[in-house]
Amino acid sequence: MKQFVLAAALLLIGAVAHAQDYPPAPAMAGDVKIHDPSIIVVDGHWVSFQTGDQGGLYRGAIKLKISPDGINWTNAEAIGKGVPRWTRDVLKYTSQNIWAPSVSKHGDRLNLYYSVSMFGLNVSTIGLMTNDAFDPAKPGEGWVDQGEVLSSNARSDWNAIDPYRIDTSDGRAWLTYGSYWSGIKLRELDPATGKLLTPDTPVHDLAWYGGGVIEAPAIIEREGSFYLFVSYDRCCAGVDSTYRMMVGRAEAITGPYLGRDGTPLLQAGASPLQAAMGRYLGPGGQEPVAGVADRFVYHYYDGDDLGVAKLQIVPLNWTADGWPELSPPP
Repeated sequence: MKQFVLAAALLLIGAVAHAQDYPPAPAMAGDVKIHDPSIIVVDGHWVSFQTGDQGGLYRGAIKLKISPDGINWTNAEAIGKGVPRWTRDVLKYTSQNIWAPSVSKHGDRLNLYYSVSMFGLNVSTIGLMTNDAFDPAKPGEGWVDQGEVLSSNARSDWNAIDPYRIDTSDGRAWLTYGSYWSGIKLRELDPATGKLLTPDTPVHDLAWYGGGVIEAPAIIEREGSFYLFVSYDRCCAGVDSTYRMMVGRAEAITGPYLGRDGTPLLQAGASPLQAAMGRYLGPGGQEPVAGVADRFVYHYYDGDDLGVAKLQIVPLNWTADGWPELSPPP
């Protein structure tokens, strides 16, 4: 175990040292308190979606922020109020907020996947909202809830949270998701409806962390390869968070995904992307920014502000041998 911990520490140090070869990312300004960010750029306008706050005016609905430049952010309220009622029938309980929304675009339609759950349970569901006439000046308007995409229950060995959609170059669409339990999964979607291609479309196992925490998957297709980004370890604990971002690569979207040393991600082999750096504790909940190339968004817990979760956007760089590396935070 000591040898494993030492090796992991050396890998993290190497990843951080390499990342410092890049200029630091710009500092975010304005209203940057956020958790589980997902961002899309539409007509030059940046719009972020995030996990809803429990209680309050919006009763757990997906919260929004807008920016003219991806740096200066202001609050844009929320999408409606409360958690969709259909989730109560599926889950048999009432959740207090919507988790980890993820936005993408297919044609003229925006797809916003989200999850509803409770901490410690895998009785969870992933839903979908769509918007055919999205106005970035009014990001909370025009959304239609399409209901359930997929769900897990107490008999499942997986958890239906943290959805992320990717539309691949061959015209197909896929949803990756998962947290804890048996790890990260992938299923094929109907590109037009955004729902599962068929009710029994195959489930592909992509990554696992030996029974530890692995979640927040996102996939990028680039130059014939697929890159799976995940978060390891503990989130949501302020300055005690140990979240860190990891990555693996595959020749097919269904895997197998391997780390830089060739270890399968199904054997906890993901390679370090970024861990804590100075005040930027527990970075994770990551995604590429939709609508702009080579930008990456995540949240971190601010060690200089009592561990409040905040937004960071950084350039996504690529090595000569085709591996992603993040520019360091400001």
